[in-house]
Amino acid sequence: MATACTNGLDTGFVDLGYMKVAALGVVQGISELLPISSTAHMRIVPALLGWKDPGSAFSAAMQLAALAAVVSYFWGDIRALAVGSIGAIRRRDFNDWTFRFVLWIGFATVPIGLAGILLSHTLNTCGSPLRSLPVIGISCIVMAALLALAELYCNHKRTLDHVSLKDALIVGFAQVGALVPGVSRSGSTLTAALFLDLKREEAARFSFLLGLPAIALAGLKELWELHKAHLDFHGWSVLSLGLLVASISAFAAIWGLLRILERFSAWPFVAYRAFIGVVLLVGFYGGFLV
Repeated sequence: MATACTNGLDTGFVDLGYMKVAALGVVQGISELLPISSTAHMRIVPALLGWKDPGSAFSAAMQLAALAAVVSYFWGDIRALAVGSIGAIRRRDFNDWTFRFVLWIGFATVPIGLAGILLSHTLNTCGSPLRSLPVIGISCIVMAALLALAELYCNHKRTLDHVSLKDALIVGFAQVGALVPGVSRSGSTLTAALFLDLKREEAARFSFLLGLPAIALAGLKELWELHKAHLDFHGWSVLSLGLLVASISAFAAIWGLLRILERFSAWPFVAYRAFIGVVLLVGFYGGFLV
């Protein structure tokens, strides 16, 4: 699949134009926050339609759409944590749960922050080996297996009120896996939270709240990189449309994920991830996808 570069950044989305980027924004927004790997879908959908790969810069910048969706959907939780932790600081009540939870989220963000800095030149450069179809396909299948194990062997009875610093750090380290295309940030953190015996909907809530700083940092960093690469006005306008469409579809994805986990289980995502992984591997080695 052809790629495009702007001062070393993979910016294929610019040449796709408004309508194609809007369509990919829908796919990106939904797959970004469901545990199904947005990177896999950003390789499969353009390949099937004969479009250029939108590039890793597009996927990274779309983190801001995910940020907007998570903040708006969980605004009540975020406001309660902010108000509660500020109040705790004023009272010097450092045993307050909201203060400790916010602090734990900060600690849990450190691993992916450090890993992202160390791997930044490999992740988003043109022709990155990590964006190869075999890597993405194998990642999808491995994560499907781990998610299946979490469903089979965990009791899913704990609530968010009972999480600890250890729990936050475990999910935080699991989040580092999201740097590997095909793993999925939502997939890695949700799976780790399920292994901690959290209820399915509570595990998703924990995953989204803990991932807020990482999502924000990744998106803002990519915007800065695009700025330094002197992306032109047309490129910014195409990206802006993609962000708008993706934020709306990401909000719908959160709603759908919570309903599925609350009423059913994570098994639909296990089956879908395994299917996508097989499609990628068969397509690559069969010469149908490149």
